[in-house]
Amino acid sequence: MASLLSHLHRFNQRHPWSHNDHYGPWVTRQVTASGARHVLDVGCGTGNLAALLSRRAVTVTGLEPDPRGARVAAERFADDPAVTVVEADFAGRDARRRFDAVVLVAVLHHLPLAPALRELRGCLAPGGRLVVVGCYRESGTVDLLATLPAALVNPVMGLVKHPARADGPPSHMAAPTAAPQETLREIRAASAWELPGSRIRRRLFWRFSLVYDAPAADGPA
Repeated sequence: MASLLSHLHRFNQRHPWSHNDHYGPWVTRQVTASGARHVLDVGCGTGNLAALLSRRAVTVTGLEPDPRGARVAAERFADDPAVTVVEADFAGRDARRRFDAVVLVAVLHHLPLAPALRELRGCLAPGGRLVVVGCYRESGTVDLLATLPAALVNPVMGLVKHPARADGPPSHMAAPTAAPQETLREIRAASAWELPGSRIRRRLFWRFSLVYDAPAADGPA
């Protein structure tokens, strides 16, 4: 088994593809369905998701703490007044501003879970939508069983999306990474407390999704 996993790891490195970009269209559909006009993209990277969102929203504000990623994204949208890229992490956002939608893809596990969920809720305008695609720490038999389909499909997707052998990951996959600390059960529990009514689903490729709609008027959630 160890030999097989090692072989798969080497194969996947030779044919890299972005699990995060894979969910970009899904995130965009969730934002579009909410009718959002002004969107905050937390951890926008080099701007792949922001580019999709900008086709549907009036404005997109991207936060990116990695200097290289922020620079690439800013240059990418230099001639697009609808997209603003700020070199900052979530704590460096304009805390006074509220958005119709806030999105995070593979970012939540970089933040302290419960406080981040609380602050994300506070970023939403009345009726706004939070859309998260996140990573979780595997724990237990169910997580192991969920990993098997992803492990089998992942190299096939790599061949389809990146058939040529690569010497390293593409530039949009070079952002700093961190191992997730919370299990999916812990994420569900924190979300139930901080974001009542949020919908969480386990997703393929070691991800989960969370969608939360803020109340239509100011008041307790």
